[in-house]
Amino acid sequence: LRVDKMENCQQYLARQKTTENNELADEWDEISQLYYRKLWHQLTLKLQKFINHDYFKNGTFLLELYERFIMEFELKINPLSLAEILLTISKAMEDEESIKFIEKSMEKVKQSKDGRILCMVAIGKLYLNLGNISEVKSMMVEAGAQLDSLNGVTKAHAPYYDLCIMFYKQIGDHNRYYGDALRFLGCVDLNDLPLPDQMERAYHLSLAALLGDQVYNFGELLIHPVLDSLRDTEKQWLIDLLSVFNSGNIRGFLELKDHWCSQPDLRENEGNLLQKIQLLALMELTFKRPANERTLKFDDVAECTMISSGEVEKLLMKALSLKLLKGFIDEVCQEVNMTWVQPRVLDHVQVTG
Repeated sequence: LRVDKMENCQQYLARQKTTENNELADEWDEISQLYYRKLWHQLTLKLQKFINHDYFKNGTFLLELYERFIMEFELKINPLSLAEILLTISKAMEDEESIKFIEKSMEKVKQSKDGRILCMVAIGKLYLNLGNISEVKSMMVEAGAQLDSLNGVTKAHAPYYDLCIMFYKQIGDHNRYYGDALRFLGCVDLNDLPLPDQMERAYHLSLAALLGDQVYNFGELLIHPVLDSLRDTEKQWLIDLLSVFNSGNIRGFLELKDHWCSQPDLRENEGNLLQKIQLLALMELTFKRPANERTLKFDDVAECTMISSGEVEKLLMKALSLKLLKGFIDEVCQEVNMTWVQPRVLDHVQVTG
């Protein structure tokens, strides 16, 4: 479609209203009325929905909408809403062009801290696509600093944490992935996420919990409804595996070996997983004891963790160094006096038990 470069906003609207698509004609008519009546708030709300219409899957039409129409009054739009509109428009561009467009847009939305953060997050995701890790880190640091100054949960929180988990997934940082994935879920309504998205997030979150060498608390994940997306599916075994880890059930871990061995990352980390569940078994043994009866015999620890008596002290030292437990080892009496165990979120079974 050839368009006169000198076409103004009014001519653009008039041309759009001549479309043979009756549905679109009605939409353009409403948009025109709101524009001529200068009802900027109502027009903004209308445009936020309209730009997601199938018609604009052709990026050329979306860019034309911006250049011929929205640019005419964009500074009258609420800065946060403008940021959301401009970010949708930027998706019609190639990554590098999109970055430049968003960088220019940040000046237009500078009065909205949320809007600026959304722009930085979008730029960070584009740099991630381009493999520019240093620029992604820079955007994360800058956006994170501004996010910390906001009160409550805003529209910028979920996109920011989503960028973080995409980044940590790419570099293989299971611990930070796990933390920020939970934070992301805390900022969204799960019902707004399509079921396939819920399943993918639950799957990767579960793997991060198991593989993270600093994650020893599974209760928060086990009680989160996102895991329901995996329940009664071929990935049910992941929920079962999380449950046996949370309770330090080593026999249960071994019984599920055929399942977790089918997952490459878990199979390759078999030794680390075994030590992790042994530590969790030790924590569970300590946790179940009354606070004044936490002197454990080495033999009891060996039986609980399914290791030899000669390996107990090494396991105890590991637990103490990770600050999972605090206590004093008596090598002469072959016992350990536990004074503290890391607090945990209890799952449904532990609460009812």
